[in-house]
Amino acid sequence: MTEEDFKNGQVLLIDKPLEWTSFQVVNKLRWHIRQKFGIKKIKVGHAGTLDPLATGLLIICTGKFTKQINEYQGQIKEYTGEFTLGATTPSYDLETEVNASFPITHITSALIHNTTKQFIGEIDQIPPIFSALKKDGKRLYELARAGETTEINSRKINIAEFEITKIDVPKVKFRVVCSKGTYIRSLAYDFGIALNSGAHLSELRRTKIGKFSVDNALEPIAYIEKYLS
Repeated sequence: MTEEDFKNGQVLLIDKPLEWTSFQVVNKLRWHIRQKFGIKKIKVGHAGTLDPLATGLLIICTGKFTKQINEYQGQIKEYTGEFTLGATTPSYDLETEVNASFPITHITSALIHNTTKQFIGEIDQIPPIFSALKKDGKRLYELARAGETTEINSRKINIAEFEITKIDVPKVKFRVVCSKGTYIRSLAYDFGIALNSGAHLSELRRTKIGKFSVDNALEPIAYIEKYLS
């Protein structure tokens, strides 16, 4: 691809590695595009943040295609991952340590499968306090890390599919197809409550955004070696 290709606009399908931030991916690719073509400035952005502890599909837009980011962000997304039952964490995932434990002896495979039905369709969901949403000009995770508590309003989301793919209590594998704005960490937390127990998200991978699949994506280093070295 040429300099003009990137300036006119490209959609790059990136498989975000574990522990990379979405912004690190953007910055890495932007730097290599600039180096490859000897240019000082080019627009590069992503269409939907993935947490550092999540992997999977990240849509990166360059040049004029950055105007389409909102369109991609609004598309249906598919995730696979794992809940760990019997324990919660303040962040609802592995970013923070377990803060409470709950019984799981009453949890059966039938109960797990039946409980998914409560979450199909339009539901109210409260985003996690450890999130990048803003309140009063501050990121919620900044308030959380400072030990501050704040009221977070629920919002409407839609879950089209919620499939349990493997059960090995306390580990439960799942696949979810959902709307923009859905927090799978919050789904894990709420799912634990619905089971009369607790749960947190222990693995997460984004597999699809609209028509785009992670099967067609490359990890950042592989993309750079193929197109920008």
